[in-house]
Amino acid sequence: MEKTVSFKDLNLIAPLEKALAKQKYIVPTPIQLKSIPRLLEGRDLIGIAQTGTGKTAAFILPILQRMTEKYPRKIRTLVLAPTRELAIQIGESFSAYGEFLNFKHTVIFGGVGQGLQIKALSRGIDILIATPGRLLDLLNQKMLNLNDIGFFVLDEADRMLDMGFIHDIKKLISILPYKKQSLFFSATMSSQISSLAKNLLRNPVHVEVAAQATTVERVEQFIFFVDSSEKEKLLLELLKHEHLTSVLVFTRTKHKANKLAIFLSKNRISSDAIHGNKSQNARTKAITDFKTGKVKVLVATDIAARGIDIDNISHVINFELPNTPESYVHRIGRTARAGSDGTAYSFCAADERNFLENIEQLIRQKIAVMDHMFHSETARNAIGAAARPALKNRKPFYRNIKKKTNFRSRHGRR
Repeated sequence: MEKTVSFKDLNLIAPLEKALAKQKYIVPTPIQLKSIPRLLEGRDLIGIAQTGTGKTAAFILPILQRMTEKYPRKIRTLVLAPTRELAIQIGESFSAYGEFLNFKHTVIFGGVGQGLQIKALSRGIDILIATPGRLLDLLNQKMLNLNDIGFFVLDEADRMLDMGFIHDIKKLISILPYKKQSLFFSATMSSQISSLAKNLLRNPVHVEVAAQATTVERVEQFIFFVDSSEKEKLLLELLKHEHLTSVLVFTRTKHKANKLAIFLSKNRISSDAIHGNKSQNARTKAITDFKTGKVKVLVATDIAARGIDIDNISHVINFELPNTPESYVHRIGRTARAGSDGTAYSFCAADERNFLENIEQLIRQKIAVMDHMFHSETARNAIGAAARPALKNRKPFYRNIKKKTNFRSRHGRR
């Protein structure tokens, strides 16, 4: 029988082992097992991995081990993240894994005043986690310098490009020291990502823990064919079930996220929304309330949800299917984290039928169909022009069934 590898087998220093034990982490994930030994050797690395695979610890642990304490403190590690939420999460991870070391870090991002961030920088730090815009802003103001960077991490590179940060990233890379260890993480590997990695990395180790753009194996997926006008009723019916304990709901637009959160609150379901128009304080509070269970449902847009790294999300519900299949993979990857199982429910109206076909082609499987009281054959059988968005809304099809939702799966019936 093959021996199970534990963190004790990875030659980590005692303070890191102590921090891992406190977090009750014993067995490394595949990305950690493949990455940590090579990073401890000082190699550059490109990692293809979805969020929720343990990639944050995969780069934090070896960086903390390879850093040596120096005084006065200078910024020797820079981590770039696409969103404020993700930057904050990475900062929390540095706190947890570095608890028994003497390094100091801070997180900087836009959307809030820069005063406190500048004060933290002036006190001296070893590790800086930042979003590109605020980092460039402070660099232009000469509030910090990056001349001593020895470790550079570009996290969620694909989302960086999606959000239009490519020019900012190239500018930042151009001012970093040449001699450094660079780490590059992305969920997918497009030609643009490959080109960026080629310019950034020197003879990198390539680590991939799953086939590109495949769904998390532990996520159970179901599709609900339903007319758009009945989606809110279906959502309320689903949320009555006790096993839906912590639910992340996705919409395509900020307006819809707000509208849906208000609708749920009016129906006595604790909920909040996060999206790009919300202030940073409002977004942080919403995520904290969701993480602690004060809020049962968090309604989010794709970009806003990228920073959510919460272990106990029981269900992801796609209230609206995304128009790109890769976003579906990112969405459902928010559940089934930290070794637990998870469930993804997706609502599909007639004009989203093509989106569903594209998703199933990408993940190379048919998603099981759920029978429910609002089931729409119109949505299920939509083809041609009827299966495409931006058409006139069809008259809702409604089956008046008084029984509660019947969760029978119609495998294979399309």
